[in-house]
Amino acid sequence: MSRNKSRAMARIKSMLFRLVLGVVGLWLTGIVAFAFLPVPFSAVMVERQLGAWFSGNFSYVAHSDWVGMDDISPWMALAVIASEDQKFPTHWGFDVEAIQSVLDSDGEKAGMRGASTLSQQTAKNVFLWDGRSWIRKGLEAGLTVGIETVWTKRRILTVYLNVAEMGNGVFGVEEAAQRYFHKPASRLSMSEAALLAAVLPNPIRFRADAPSGYVRQRQQWILRQMRQLGGESFLRQHKLD
Repeated sequence: MSRNKSRAMARIKSMLFRLVLGVVGLWLTGIVAFAFLPVPFSAVMVERQLGAWFSGNFSYVAHSDWVGMDDISPWMALAVIASEDQKFPTHWGFDVEAIQSVLDSDGEKAGMRGASTLSQQTAKNVFLWDGRSWIRKGLEAGLTVGIETVWTKRRILTVYLNVAEMGNGVFGVEEAAQRYFHKPASRLSMSEAALLAAVLPNPIRFRADAPSGYVRQRQQWILRQMRQLGGESFLRQHKLD
């Protein structure tokens, strides 16, 4: 009986090992492929869609429409950097000072999003699930190193702008621009870009089509940050335009 149990455990371990290798292989393939190919959908999009179906919400559809950086208003790129990660052009995927600040307070209460760079958020959105577990954060760190190694900063920004959740079922700047402003992402104004960036911390609670007072205040703060960074010249300086 013990021998049969040992064989069963060995088979399970072998299957788990192969599963892990398969997932890692998929991630590595994705990192290489998405360095130049459009991302058709993200892991978070799949998670949201499956979650809606399992809860009985069959009207929910996760929408996304891929566009290249040349078809995205430079204001949008600047807005997400100003609001989410002002050190994005110069860090290697992690904002060490921000992480230390969170750990010095209370990582669980403060939330690790406050330390997440655009690179980390991109890795999470494309390859992982939503949530706050340390296991996910560890996987996110490894994937962040991968995309920072293989992708350019401009590519990371392009992918982020195409997969970021900006509303209920709204993923990516093109879908958001069409849904909320009835125009392509290439024509977003500075104010519109800042409004979209203002909802990123919680795109389910905050709405770009019906902004609360807090969202409007955050929009104005982002606009000030965009000007302080130097406007479009900031993007040109760091080869992000």
